[in-house]
Amino acid sequence: MDKKTIFLSLLALAALPATAQKIVAERDVIDCGKVMYEHPVTVSYELRNDGGSQLLINDVKTSCGCTTVSFPRDPIAPDASFTVSATYDARQLGHFNKQIGIYSNASDKPMLLGLKGVVVEKIVDFSGEYPYSIGDVRIDINNIEFDDVSSGDMPVQKIHIQNNSTATIAPVLMHLPDYLKAYVSPTRIAPGHAGEATVTLLSKKLRNFGLTQTSIYLGMFPGDKVSQEKEIEVSAVLLPGFSTLTDFQRANAPVLKLSSYKLDIDFEGKSKKQDVIMVQNVGKSMLEVQSVQVFTSGIELVLPKSQLAPGEEVKMKITTRAKELRNVRTQPRILMITNDPDNAKAVITLNVK
Repeated sequence: MDKKTIFLSLLALAALPATAQKIVAERDVIDCGKVMYEHPVTVSYELRNDGGSQLLINDVKTSCGCTTVSFPRDPIAPDASFTVSATYDARQLGHFNKQIGIYSNASDKPMLLGLKGVVVEKIVDFSGEYPYSIGDVRIDINNIEFDDVSSGDMPVQKIHIQNNSTATIAPVLMHLPDYLKAYVSPTRIAPGHAGEATVTLLSKKLRNFGLTQTSIYLGMFPGDKVSQEKEIEVSAVLLPGFSTLTDFQRANAPVLKLSSYKLDIDFEGKSKKQDVIMVQNVGKSMLEVQSVQVFTSGIELVLPKSQLAPGEEVKMKITTRAKELRNVRTQPRILMITNDPDNAKAVITLNVK
């Protein structure tokens, strides 16, 4: 074979697609939640050889002697799944965050896994009730409200989860918009045990003042299907800020006055009903109604003007529909956002009989 042929053969080999091994983890960090003191906890990492040739694990090392591991010693075929287990001895109270490194022929650098939680002397479970069901799993709330939020706030709400099924679950919150972040602790909940989901609002990512609503879904494992029974409604009310107003500006500010902050709705066998609330500016400068929104379906609003001069008033017409209001999950309310610094948010509650 001449030099030209050898050179072309090498080029052809270089052009072939790489089939190097690659390790993929279903979850690379496992949160154990609360762990009893001196009660070792064992977790399993579900992994897969995502490469095109056999994977060989040479060693698995931990960040301290308090964690022991087990792993497969035989070669792992392409696209095959395998498990690496880790046990933490729980001999020290407080939070722990351990690293596990997998050394293999997939890379010159180890693949890192995480193990975290908190060791406590006594585990105190959530003492409230779990009135809502998602299959055999029960939760304490199915709607979350972030009220009176200022830009920059990061309020937190929790959903408590009770696993009444016969299998371990790995709950996950799905379909989160960019202004919400969430995690579940512990990552895996055994039968008969409880955990909690923590949902945080990133208020700086809300685009408009007033009400923002969405639905998220609590799945029992990553990739679970979305369904109505898994729905959790989330609402947030972002308020304008008035912290920079001077004393003079406050003294001459607009003042919102409503004829009523509560409506008792009795349809008396009719399909819909109409009510009126008077909206008045009793302040000293122009009142701006920046938004009027409803928390639920079944309510229609007509406000003829969004700007009211001092002393001016208008009728806000409210039409309610029986069929929709009787099926809502949350309290029917009307939200008004205004430039009144002492009443930026006005809420009108509807009590349906």
